Amino acid sequence: MLSDIEIAHSCKMKDIGEIAASLGLQEEDIERYGRYKAKICLPPHAKKRGKLILVTAINPTASGEGKTTVSIGLADGMKKNGVKVCLALREPSLGPVFGIKGGAAGGGYAQVVPMEDINLHFTGDLHAITAANNLLAAVLDNHLFRGNAPDIDPEKVYFRRCLDMNDRSLRNITIGRGGEGLEREEHFEITAASEVMAILCLSTSLQDLKRRLGNIIVGENRKGEYVFARDLHVEGAMCALLKDAIKPNLVQTLEGTPAIVHGGPFANIAHGCNSVMATYAALSLADYVVTEAGFGADLGAEKFLDTKCRVAGIQPDCVVVVATVKALKLHGGADKANLSEEDLAALQAGLPNLFKHIENIKNIYHKPVVVAMNRFASDTPAEIELVMESVRAAGAEAVFTDVFLRGGEGGRALAEAVVAAAEEKSELAFAYDLNDPVEKKIEDIVTRVYGGAGVTYSPEAKEKIAEAEARGYGKLPVIIAKTQYSLSDDAKLLARPEGFTVHVRDVIVKGGAEFVVAVAGNIMLMPGLGAHPAAERIDVDGQGEIVGLS
Repeated sequence: MLSDIEIAHSCKMKDIGEIAASLGLQEEDIERYGRYKAKICLPPHAKKRGKLILVTAINPTASGEGKTTVSIGLADGMKKNGVKVCLALREPSLGPVFGIKGGAAGGGYAQVVPMEDINLHFTGDLHAITAANNLLAAVLDNHLFRGNAPDIDPEKVYFRRCLDMNDRSLRNITIGRGGEGLEREEHFEITAASEVMAILCLSTSLQDLKRRLGNIIVGENRKGEYVFARDLHVEGAMCALLKDAIKPNLVQTLEGTPAIVHGGPFANIAHGCNSVMATYAALSLADYVVTEAGFGADLGAEKFLDTKCRVAGIQPDCVVVVATVKALKLHGGADKANLSEEDLAALQAGLPNLFKHIENIKNIYHKPVVVAMNRFASDTPAEIELVMESVRAAGAEAVFTDVFLRGGEGGRALAEAVVAAAEEKSELAFAYDLNDPVEKKIEDIVTRVYGGAGVTYSPEAKEKIAEAEARGYGKLPVIIAKTQYSLSDDAKLLARPEGFTVHVRDVIVKGGAEFVVAVAGNIMLMPGLGAHPAAERIDVDGQGEIVGLS
């Protein structure tokens, strides 16, 4: 079979104006970035509202379970079934693209294109976010160097620099050495984990973006008061860097389905959803919108439902949970080397992970759920039948999809099931009450969504929670940063662990993003590269074509 990038190169893309026209957009409604990419220039709030389909997953393996691929294949399947549909996806980060996971533009015959553009520089959004973030950091250190008008305490600087690359060497560094500024410790985050990324994705307008940027807490002064970005008079310049980046990006799938790809926060260390502006645009332009939330439903879907839906005033009409037989067997204790062999015992033991996510969507959030099984050639008839019967007994429907090999044709059955489920009347409920104390909100997520026994806190986390509440940030949503591989905060606890506690070791108030981050387990805000990262396989051939990208 052809590689992902070879399939993408074999596709005959439509001019982006034709894609825009299929959504009812005029030429003046878009800003072109070449023939196949454009920014959408629409008012942030549109009158028409389509039905929203959220795609999430079980706790994934290191390679992912094909959530983006299934999202794309589902949208293409809807289009083949005569539905006016638009995708709303996140932008890839260069960190995973050059790291272990590779690109995030789908796979096989279910991709968004131009694939290499989307995976690499695209329209420059992540570069703009990085620049805006580091402008604030530079202005902050300039204040410390030139007299420190806001009287910032150098020991209490909270804001960090960022880079859109996996680089563990930047996790803990010293800046300002040799008299080039005030010498102090600095810690880089990956751009996808930065507060500026979260702000861009949660902003409902350009004015809201500027307000949120001004509310970033950069540190404390010597009186113990918060110092904000607006105190450094830099939010306007940051907004200037982001004025184009906030506009959603329009591209297409291999089959010409419109796709809005915008914003890219990670779900294990941020809130894991594409931008509110992109979702608004898609809902105003199509009858059905397929969007995704990162990693498992305990991370991306929880944050989509408990945070993004509250901010944007939206709710999904149906939730799709993606799984694979291979991943379920891995959760059941199967040997990684033998995942392609039939192993009904391991599959049976791994299914409770899927059941927990189904229960959460149905019983906590009160939303219809459809299970999308991303089919592999090694899936046996007995394994398929076991999944179908077990999911049916759990109160949901499982549909095996073949979108990787068959594109939209392989997603038509899933599309039919999703459209039928979306017709059910439902009203979103939340996992926690915003008015509850921060600790109660964290504990509700852990006990209700993860299925844990409770939460423990470091003394520092306890102190920071009390401080956040005292300063008026106690009513904000909570974002838990933890491993994506387990329902717990321990990556080794697979399937559906019970009796575990989640340990919160740090708490970070994001005043601009307007949420409180609880950092659990060993999660890193700056990932590192593996022994043989994908960067070693990516090249440019003699004709100037990028090869090795997947």
